[in-house]
Amino acid sequence: MNRELAFLSTVGKVGLFTIHHSLITIHSIPVQSSPITSLDLPEIKKLRSGKVREVFDLGETLLFVATDRLSAFDVVFPDPIPGKGAVLNQLSAFWFRRFTFVQNHMITADIEKFPPELAPYHHELHGRSMIVRKAQPLPVECVVRGYLAGSGWKEYQKSGTICGAALPPGLQLGSQLPEPIFTPSTKSDVGHDENIDWNECCRLLGEDVAEQVKALSLKIYEAGRAHAAKCGIIVADTKFEFGLFGDELLLIDECLTPDSSRFWPADQYVVGQSPPSFDKQFVRDYLETIDWDKTPPAPSLPAGIIEKTSQKYHEALERLIGQELP
Repeated sequence: MNRELAFLSTVGKVGLFTIHHSLITIHSIPVQSSPITSLDLPEIKKLRSGKVREVFDLGETLLFVATDRLSAFDVVFPDPIPGKGAVLNQLSAFWFRRFTFVQNHMITADIEKFPPELAPYHHELHGRSMIVRKAQPLPVECVVRGYLAGSGWKEYQKSGTICGAALPPGLQLGSQLPEPIFTPSTKSDVGHDENIDWNECCRLLGEDVAEQVKALSLKIYEAGRAHAAKCGIIVADTKFEFGLFGDELLLIDECLTPDSSRFWPADQYVVGQSPPSFDKQFVRDYLETIDWDKTPPAPSLPAGIIEKTSQKYHEALERLIGQELP
């Protein structure tokens, strides 16, 4: 049995999803002829291409388009994940609408309300785009951890800390932390993000803004975690980005998606083990089984890994916004 089949054989089957009525109006993910890995819109100025999103200048606003590109270990892969961009966009829109206690950059994700100059690109934009305010991004990613995993677990094993914050002894992989912790990192569009301590966060942002983003990040995480728990999902950790729109602090980019979070199925959670997930940790786990040094160029992904990853992203969407919850 080759390594791909061996890896896939350890993963349970995931059903495809159906969109139901939700707490908000959900536009079904459109069927497109092929995944979108890059996008140019004639007559619309492109400002930049990030790891996943294309950003266009609409004058006083921006157009964010989530592609189907996959980034893992801060490297963009040549193989797209079908439907991924639409999942990211619709989940972010759901959370932006839900969290009324924090201002965000979204103006609308309803393509019927997009400006007329975008009408020729309806097919490309439907389901995977939103109009946003032109906020100035802060140079720090706001990571909140509720469980011990990923780089936090690796640091804890070495020093008993995460980003300089001391944790109790005796924790295991996947342990729930006594309380969620704020662990900021630097932000990079091309290289690796680096964990930083609180003092460096305050130096980069100023103490007042740092305190604001810390408090908001913890509040958003707690609200998202509570909703996800009703859906059978544990939010192990997540990261947020904030920006300034004039003097106003806004939540920007994406929010509680499979790209920015670790989503674990609650019914399969076991302390001491890396649980299955509804996010790109599935891809990371596969990549750990092959001979790759985690630097560009990225290897091609097997068809089975691409299909399973797409199914996991779609199941996260279905669980989190697929039906009304009490």
